Amino acid sequence: MLRVPAAALVLLLAAGPARAASFPCEGVQAADEKAVCADRALNDLDVEMAVRFAILKELLPMGGRGKLRDDQETWLTERRACGADAACLREAYAGRLKTLRAVFSEFAKQGP
Repeated sequence: MLRVPAAALVLLLAAGPARAASFPCEGVQAADEKAVCADRALNDLDVEMAVRFAILKELLPMGGRGKLRDDQETWLTERRACGADAACLREAYAGRLKTLRAVFSEFAKQGP
């Protein structure tokens, strides 16, 4: 079961920086989104975050999905506060990915 998400992650990481995982880069106005589109490392973090979020959204039960969605909205507000500060954005993604990886790990421990 973990092979499919890993394959999706690899395919998305191969995509060029013209499209970040969670939003199209064409015509972005927000400073945080411009920074993600302009920086390959930030784009890659965005790809991983978006893939993990999408997978978890499908795997979690209804109550978990709502919390996941609410937490994502809160995180997006925090990311926007970084503006174009790449170091702040890297830290924001690192924190969000740590959380998503932990949720994914807990879910995987439950087994089939």
